[in-house]
Amino acid sequence: MKPSQVKNILKTVEVVNFNLPDGTTVPEHFHVTEVGLITKKFIDCGGTVRNESVVNFQLWDANDFEHRLKPQKLLNIIELSEKVLGIGDFEIEVEYQSTTIGKYDLDFNGKDFVLLNKKTACLAQDQCGIPAEKQKVKLSESNNQQNCCSPGGSCC
Repeated sequence: MKPSQVKNILKTVEVVNFNLPDGTTVPEHFHVTEVGLITKKFIDCGGTVRNESVVNFQLWDANDFEHRLKPQKLLNIIELSEKVLGIGDFEIEVEYQSTTIGKYDLDFNGKDFVLLNKKTACLAQDQCGIPAEKQKVKLSESNNQQNCCSPGGSCC
């Protein structure tokens, strides 16, 4: 999800909630302590130099239980960050503290924002010797029975 999408959603909702991947909800007294731009320059395992930029939202669960972040306030924070930091419409990565700082992708389920688990991946699979995933075919459903081995056939 990108900031433009979040801003459009914030214009239509009455409350801002974030659900964690396990189905629990970030406590409603959370703060958005950062909206920023993170740029990473790196070399993948195949030797290709890569640049990656994400918009970072950091959520913090404080002990001020009466705090509630209103949609307009979050919209203002995002717009100020775009103006002051020159943030582009990049994918959003959300940081949230559980047992350690977790990083999540962001989605919306029609009512609440949803934090999605991020996964690692090899960006140079063709150079690392990782075979492409083969298409799984049930031989029993094959239209080309001539190439299938069968009892009494000449291929087995």
